[in-house]
Amino acid sequence: MEYINNYIEENKDRFLEELFGLIRIPSVSSIKSHKPDMYKAAEYWKETLLKSGADKAEVFETPGNPVTYGEKIIDTALPTVLVYGHMDVMPVDPIEKWNSNPFEPEIRDGKIYARGADDDKGQSMMHAKAFELMVKTNTLPCNIKFMIEGEEEVGSPNLGKWCEENKEMLAADVILVSDTTMLAPDTPSITTGLRGLAYWQVEVTGPNRDLHSGMFGGAVANPINVLCSMIDKMVDKKGKVTIPGFYDDVLEVSSEERELLGRAPFDAEKYKKAIDVKELAGEEGFSTTEHTGIRPTFDVCGIWGGYTGEGAKTVLPSKAYAKISSRLVPNQNHLKIAELFKNHFENIAPKSVKVEVTSLHGGQGYVCPIDIPAYQAAEKAYTDVYGKRPVPVRSGGSIPIISTFEEVLDIKSVLMGFGLESDAIHSPNENYPLEQFFTGIKTIPLFYKYFAEMNK
Repeated sequence: MEYINNYIEENKDRFLEELFGLIRIPSVSSIKSHKPDMYKAAEYWKETLLKSGADKAEVFETPGNPVTYGEKIIDTALPTVLVYGHMDVMPVDPIEKWNSNPFEPEIRDGKIYARGADDDKGQSMMHAKAFELMVKTNTLPCNIKFMIEGEEEVGSPNLGKWCEENKEMLAADVILVSDTTMLAPDTPSITTGLRGLAYWQVEVTGPNRDLHSGMFGGAVANPINVLCSMIDKMVDKKGKVTIPGFYDDVLEVSSEERELLGRAPFDAEKYKKAIDVKELAGEEGFSTTEHTGIRPTFDVCGIWGGYTGEGAKTVLPSKAYAKISSRLVPNQNHLKIAELFKNHFENIAPKSVKVEVTSLHGGQGYVCPIDIPAYQAAEKAYTDVYGKRPVPVRSGGSIPIISTFEEVLDIKSVLMGFGLESDAIHSPNENYPLEQFFTGIKTIPLFYKYFAEMNK
């Protein structure tokens, strides 16, 4: 590994500055005014791939945001790895909670603080720099392709069709992804499962205009009150979702696999302290790691209505809104769940209000077998770097496009994440430890080495 360590040491300052250039582009995919920034990010990725050694790179249009594709084919007889990442990021609100400008990266206490530092600009850039390292040291053992999209944070609504239209160009033996976490800096893990996702917006309408809460309060249904009451009925006292048919297709995990998952180190007190809560919650009969890995959920992600400005305004609002999500487990079809919730929620509404449920986006869950060569190559790479075998884990998060890749491209994905739970992705003060960034660049070339050897 000496050549890997030497190359990283000689180029680490430049690696960081190239990452920082990408981070400075505010590529927020969910906000339309940032559309030009999506193209800036796509062009930045194109130049990054070409400078890193790609034979060609191109920005492709979609009905939404662009996709950057690049490749280096050294021998068509050799295996091909398709690297997937995303250039878009979450909004930064609430901006007042940030300790620094979210789009001007700062290094503090050995961590990069910025939106996208981890998710997914930092983790994707590891692959570009690992690729550069292999090209420059003449150690690239197989073909490599890159697919960097601009809509992951809004559910990748256009990438599936784009993949279908470009199946031949994207042909590969495995998809390699770094958009997940490790258990701890000294405890490597490989994500073998992802939960699916269903996401809705709910609109509850009462009177045809906002009303005086003194003159009408108590006589007219308050949409906010009604919405809160309806939401409260969606999960019972045992933590189970009450939507009829919600659990019909849930893939139950065997006791043997639950025992393996239970071997992953977990300190409940440390977990609670890190997020400043006194007690944890979840479905009865399952552990905290099982709650986030193998069980489905129901959560309100946002709720609003009425007057929320400074001071008081005695108003009975006309409308109330909520954004709601369910994390789903393998075998649960997100389209079926979306329809089940819509029908149930609209049916339980009292006649005093009108309820409209709109499905925003969703995706299927994913499971990666641990006996395929790509997983075993990743396992060996982590073992070489960390001195211990990585733990297979089921992630609570969702990357909806991963299941689409398997369906459309017929390719399995291996999830080599280097993020940490403490990185605060999607939150103010998102960060990424420098050590994780450089260790990722160190580990990824070893994956290629072992994957090529296993596929001779």
